Amino acid sequence: MMTQMKKKIAVLGSSGSIGVNTLNVVAQFPERFEVIGLAVQRNITLLEQQIRQFHPQIASVADEALAAELRKRCADLKVEILAGESGAIQVATHADMDMVISAIVGFSGLIPTYRAVLAHKEIALANKETLVAAGALIMPEIARQQGTLLPVDSEHHAIFQCLQGHRREDVHKILLTASGGPFRQFTREQLQSVTVQHALRHPNWAMGKKITIDSATLMNKGLEVIEAHWLFDIAFSEIQVVVHPQSVIHSMVEYVDGSIIAELGAPDMRIPIAYALSYPEQMAIDAPRLDFTTLKALTFEEPDLQKFPCLHYAYQAGEIGATMPTVLNAANEIAVEAFLQKQIGFVDIAALILQVMDAHVVRPLITIEDVVEADHWAREKSKSLLTTMKK
Repeated sequence: MMTQMKKKIAVLGSSGSIGVNTLNVVAQFPERFEVIGLAVQRNITLLEQQIRQFHPQIASVADEALAAELRKRCADLKVEILAGESGAIQVATHADMDMVISAIVGFSGLIPTYRAVLAHKEIALANKETLVAAGALIMPEIARQQGTLLPVDSEHHAIFQCLQGHRREDVHKILLTASGGPFRQFTREQLQSVTVQHALRHPNWAMGKKITIDSATLMNKGLEVIEAHWLFDIAFSEIQVVVHPQSVIHSMVEYVDGSIIAELGAPDMRIPIAYALSYPEQMAIDAPRLDFTTLKALTFEEPDLQKFPCLHYAYQAGEIGATMPTVLNAANEIAVEAFLQKQIGFVDIAALILQVMDAHVVRPLITIEDVVEADHWAREKSKSLLTTMKK
């Protein structure tokens, strides 16, 4: 009987929710996976623990001061420790590695992921901003080299599964489910007084701060709409967002004959992570199972775009295309951070994004430098506008 070769992986963002869950899955199958590289922004305490457990060849952190400190802590270990974007790129393109799990939060994950694509690595994508900002460059490159990009977001993982064995021309539309976040039943007046602490309490998922705020504004779902457009080559008019508070149905695909296929499961990110790692197999992981006898109801409703206009802005940006989705994403990152720092209110997040989009002159995306330039412009414009909005 032949011994199965271990899949060699690198995890960008190994200290975040996706990264930690990825390594949890890897630890369950040491005979199947080997960790070659790890990259984080600043959490060197957790990174040291991960290095000691998984023994990667290479690791990277955000800056040289943190790298120097980590080198001291790991002096007894055989690991190369690098810093900055160049360090993350080296992790993402390491010659001995097969698959990159791209889970760095925000735009900072784009360049290392793009470089991994150019290096012909398999991509397990949890960083939705990569396709939001640069899908027009990344997907054609993956198609050109007949590469592999597998979705890790629970919704896109669900759609990916629902499409298996079906013809693309038979798809009528995608139904992208959303929990609705913690403020689904709030009035517009109540949203005016939302606090950071309240916004960080997601009803169903345990996630990082940025994505949790995005879920509260429904921008996370807007970014997922743009991501789905690129992943599945589907028009924005054929992507419908449906609020499903229980987060049991992770998404659905409706076919031209009216039949609908849905993917259901417990809200646990290890399930889509494991599928991306083992595709086309499905591994028997240690994760919660869905018990239908305990489900009281599965309910659905339309998103309220008056209360949560970020979703509408994302559709608009996607339809406009070119540099506009990059600008939307950058403005959102600045606005969310300002809210987390209590500089602006919850409803100001959407207001700032709209102002930046209105001020932008759309340009075509020809190279990755065009993406970086649009991102930089939007951040500077957002910061300038923030001075007039701060509490």
